[in-house]
Amino acid sequence: MDYWDDLGWRDRFALAQSVERQNIYARNLRRSSVYTPQLVVDGLDDYLGSDQNAIARALSENREGVPVGVSVRDAEILVEIGAQPNGPASDVMLGAYLRHAVSAVGRGENAGRTLEEFNIVRDIPRPGSVEGASAGLPRGAVFAVC
Repeated sequence: MDYWDDLGWRDRFALAQSVERQNIYARNLRRSSVYTPQLVVDGLDDYLGSDQNAIARALSENREGVPVGVSVRDAEILVEIGAQPNGPASDVMLGAYLRHAVSAVGRGENAGRTLEEFNIVRDIPRPGSVEGASAGLPRGAVFAVC
């Protein structure tokens, strides 16, 4: 069950993985309730997508992490995960998404309205893990290393 279901309508795009992540964000970000963050940096700070100055500051700070490169070769997206001696073990996650959808809202606070959604995550497979050594993934769309 998605947290939106408590507001009177069922989220037809809900994913159990996303609900779990949102619960973790609410706990880590010390929120009193679950919500959908627009941008989370390093799992510890969230920002509104329109707050470009705060996002730029957050992304310019030094951080420990796994070096990641993305390139396109022969119509394939290549994800390269660099070596990081003694680095933390990391899960490699790919995100498949739907670019656009329109939904009629029948119940809840937006009843009778049409909801237009963009870049809806539909699946988050974990094709592998990295433990300090370099690795490559031959195909992918959107990725995250965490």
